[in-house]
Amino acid sequence: MTMSVVSAVPFMKPLHMRSPVPQGRRHTLPASEFRSLSPEDAISVFEIEREAFISVSGECPLHLDEVRHFLTLCPELSLGWFEEGRLVAFIIGSLWDQDRLTMDALTLHKPLGTTVHIHVLAVHRTFRQQGKGSILMWRYLQYLRCLPFVRRAVLMCEDFLVPFYQKSGFKVQGPSDITVGPLIFTEMSYSVRGHAFMRRNSGC
Repeated sequence: MTMSVVSAVPFMKPLHMRSPVPQGRRHTLPASEFRSLSPEDAISVFEIEREAFISVSGECPLHLDEVRHFLTLCPELSLGWFEEGRLVAFIIGSLWDQDRLTMDALTLHKPLGTTVHIHVLAVHRTFRQQGKGSILMWRYLQYLRCLPFVRRAVLMCEDFLVPFYQKSGFKVQGPSDITVGPLIFTEMSYSVRGHAFMRRNSGC
């Protein structure tokens, strides 16, 4: 990933901050766009997730009804990467209010929480091995710095993914208390509020 590639793509803004599209003009789809997801994106999200995870672990982090659940309750904590209108990668998060993740964190959104629980990051199979997952995570963490109530981001992953998230700045917190079938996970954390200088200079 190079800074020039990332910075060449317009930074995602929350839905309520975007400039309105002038009426009466025809627009082509942007070559590359980052935006919050909506419940209407749920099927596309789930199709990518199912292919990405079922083939590896046999389990999906979120089922379709859970995808719709989080995209209805907290769409501002999601981020989709679209190429010419097609979803190619996404992140879905929700708020959590405890130091460590518990089983409840898999299905609940805690509106008063200050921790973003990243449920899933997935890239469409035809766009893998291109660095898109790292770029998307970088942009998502930049975006979280613009949300004043967010203090940190947490996730759980299988051991083989730990180096990937470490490259994005996450630190290992230890074994997760959560298991899904035979799968065990490592819990990782990223301090969002530890980057005040970057927030002041990120256009938030």
